[in-house]
Amino acid sequence: MKRTKQPWMAADDFGRSLPRGVGINLLVRDVALMEAFCRDVLGATIIYADEDFAAVQLLGSVFMLHADHSYSDNPMRGTVTGVEVRGAGLEIRLYGSDPDTVEALARKHDHIVLSGAVDKPHGLRECHIVGPDGYIFVPSLAIGG
Repeated sequence: MKRTKQPWMAADDFGRSLPRGVGINLLVRDVALMEAFCRDVLGATIIYADEDFAAVQLLGSVFMLHADHSYSDNPMRGTVTGVEVRGAGLEIRLYGSDPDTVEALARKHDHIVLSGAVDKPHGLRECHIVGPDGYIFVPSLAIGG
């Protein structure tokens, strides 16, 4: 671990505090870089962050970022070793997030816009943004809703 400050709560307390449902954990090369993307582009609130870990609140959900080095004894470590772009085939869909705003912020912060905001036949306006480690985020709003 590279952590230089005291965590805001013990890891086991945080784990027990998570609600039932689906959770996302992203393994990242640099927590600070992905934290800034989540905050500055996606509009997330950072609950806590240090060099090893971040807890992020976005659209009523909480997800986590873990630095690669913090997973040294975890079986997932081998899945990202040497991988340039992560999350192949995974879309992190952000329902209720304005795609036009996110696209503009992504461009402002020099992130890759894979596809700009457009109305889709399935009733959503959406865009595809590439985050710092190659994960694809898809903010979307219902058309006419």
